[in-house]
Amino acid sequence: MIHLNIIVSGKVQGVGFRFFAQRKAVQYGINGWVRNRDDGSVEIRAMGDKKQLDSFMRDLKRGNPFSAIDQMQVDELDGQGEQSSSFKIKY
Repeated sequence: MIHLNIIVSGKVQGVGFRFFAQRKAVQYGINGWVRNRDDGSVEIRAMGDKKQLDSFMRDLKRGNPFSAIDQMQVDELDGQGEQSSSFKIKY
């Protein structure tokens, strides 16, 4: 299983992007979480196989109709981090 930390920048807060990310994660069978950051970006921790994560990231780059993605930084984690059996929105 691959563990990714994803930071999405642009118009991603106040536009339903976290709910969009959660819906896509569930669609692709990805576990983890999504949360807003103080700098206006959104952080996502995603765990899944390569094919699932590639599809998820493709959809994240497109965003929802109300968002505008400027940048997406993706870092692979060592896989020893927190485990999750669902995908949650953190507040």
